[in-house]
Parts: sequence; structure tokens; C-alpha cells
Amino acid sequence: MKFVAYARDKQGTGASRRLRISGKVPGIVYGAGEPVTIELDHNALFHALKKEAFHSSLLDMELAGKSQQVLLRDVQMHAYKPQVLHVDFQRVDATTRIQKKVPLHFVNEENAPGVKTDKGVMSHVVTDLEIECLASQLPEFLTVDLGHLGKGQSLHVNDLKLDAGIKVVLRGRKNPVIATVVAQAAEEAQPEVVAVAAPAAAPAKGKKDEKQNRK
Repeated sequence: MKFVAYARDKQGTGASRRLRISGKVPGIVYGAGEPVTIELDHNALFHALKKEAFHSSLLDMELAGKSQQVLLRDVQMHAYKPQVLHVDFQRVDATTRIQKKVPLHFVNEENAPGVKTDKGVMSHVVTDLEIECLASQLPEFLTVDLGHLGKGQSLHVNDLKLDAGIKVVLRGRKNPVIATVVAQAAEEAQPEVVAVAAPAAAPAKGKKDEKQNRK
């Protein structure tokens, strides 16, 4: 993906506030050289942030007529307004080794025996993973095939088929679960309704007295 940034000279709280009022977003680019302060069009950036690839892939940033590859590293949003307050980018090249979270795309879930045959439910335990690789190898997402899972079975990190040079950053965790097939929750039993016959109505008092008088 490609976006355009502009050099920003003025810094400080007041300058950033005036920049936001004018429809711009302050930002910074660091790594592989001196940090550079930049500004971006707010609306263009806001719509780009809605795209998954903008968060998890290499981006081509055009600055002062030159293109360079960067990664989105941090986004600061307003507490309650749909407004971007600040962005951080990291400048990279093909030899830069990076760590980055990438989303998981699950496929063949509906064909898994535990779902299709045993009527289980697929539970996605995690939806993204942090990986380490060269910047040139960074995938936009990881594909996770769930088509072989049976009821009660799970897929772990070690089950993933990753390209050479890409590894998952576990941070002390041992082969965590990514997805598992669980049984559907049993429906709550409906309370049994027992029909009770209504008691026979007692004869009216007037009719009872009439019968006794006839005797």
C-alpha cells in the first residue's frame, strides 16, 4: 500500500493542535537513520487505517518526492471522537529483521469433521500472532487451515505451516492453542407441565335445599 506524507517543521503541543484543526495528523518516522517528523491528511489516513493490510504489511511512503518502505508501529486515537491524533512509522529495508503482529485468516472451518459431522462449534482462541522475520518476508496475514479438526481436537502454533525464515514469537508460552472444536451448549430443559384436572363444581345451595324439601 502507498500513502503520501509531508515534512513537518513546527513541533510542540500548540503546533500539533493547529495541525489537527486544519485536518492534518502529526507523525514521526524512525529507524535506519535520523527520525523525521511528518504530517498526513487525516481523512486519507483514517480510511487507510480501516484496511487490515495497512496494519500488517510493508507500506510505501512517499515523502519529498522519494519513496521509502515503512511499517505502522503506533496509532493514537481520540478518547471518544473518530479522530487520529498521532502516528508512528518505522523505516525498514529488505535486511531489517522485525517483529510484527499479523492477523490469522481461518479457512475450511465449515468442512472440519467436528463441525460438519459432529455438529460442534469452532472456537478461535487467538485471531493474530506476533512473528519475527525479515521485512521483505512479512506476510499480510497467516492462513490457518481448520479442515481436519474433529470434535474435541485443537490446532496449536506448532501445527502451522510457515515459510522458511518466519517464526512465531511465543514469549514464554509453550505451543499455545489457536483454535479448537467444542461441543454445542446443551439447550436448557423445558420444565415439565403436568395437567391437573379442575375439581368438580359443588351443587348450588338453593338446589340442594329444594331436594331436601321434596323428601
